Amino acid sequence: MRRAERHAKARDALERVGLGHRITHKPTELSGGEQQRSAIARALVHDPPLLLADEPTGNLDSETGRAILKLIDDLHDEGRTVLVITHDPHVAEHAPRRIRIMDGMIESDEYRESVA
Repeated sequence: MRRAERHAKARDALERVGLGHRITHKPTELSGGEQQRSAIARALVHDPPLLLADEPTGNLDSETGRAILKLIDDLHDEGRTVLVITHDPHVAEHAPRRIRIMDGMIESDEYRESVA
């Protein structure tokens, strides 16, 4: 991939997670939440069919957390499989399918047609 194309993909991914204005900043110049969104952008650059997200809203304020959940919904709507690991009940309630694991065993597996 040519350099210009790599830069365009990186810029698009950063804009998608709300960090387009921070493109020239180094990781140490970003807040914890911005670093977390940057990690999501790095994953998006490769256009993965499967996205693994471990506590994707953990270090974010509620507004940014909602934006990340919206982004996860959009990625799912585009055909990607998104696996979210969370302890946050609000994030879990957001998912159409929830699998609860306790002590390494599946405790429950719930699927809902529509989510709020």
